[in-house]
Amino acid sequence: MATITFQGKPLHTYGDLPAVGSKAPDFSLVNDKLVDVTLATYAGKKKVLNIVPSLDTPTCAISTRVFNEKASHWHNTVVLVISADLPFAQCRFCEVEGLKHVIPLSTFRSNFPEIYGVKLADSILAGLTARAVIIIDEQNNVVYTELVSELANEPNYESALAAL
Repeated sequence: MATITFQGKPLHTYGDLPAVGSKAPDFSLVNDKLVDVTLATYAGKKKVLNIVPSLDTPTCAISTRVFNEKASHWHNTVVLVISADLPFAQCRFCEVEGLKHVIPLSTFRSNFPEIYGVKLADSILAGLTARAVIIIDEQNNVVYTELVSELANEPNYESALAAL
């Protein structure tokens, strides 16, 4: 269990992020065609997991825009934006924003939040995910993690980018 804050009030997760140096746990998430995708879907690529509570919030939208802009320069790398939003809403957000370098994936029908230790356990936000960035290399090793300590804050982009 990890502790973060939201507007200064403590929140807890059901678990902890995967450890740097460990194998990334497999996952199943739902794409824009309502098809389940797994870690194997992105085999041989670096994976940036931009985990956000909902794209319908300002900070989540900002981090998705930033990673979209940065991703246009990376080779052999996918940016997966993972949220509790339904795939329809995720696609609408990306279309309206013109985001073409991120892949939105939904935790709908998924135990991803529990497996990756980001599911919020308490408060009015229970069930959503904490804000986190996890980078997984081509061999599915976890090379970087950040659990953002204040839910309303953006992640540390520079540290994440340096891990790539």
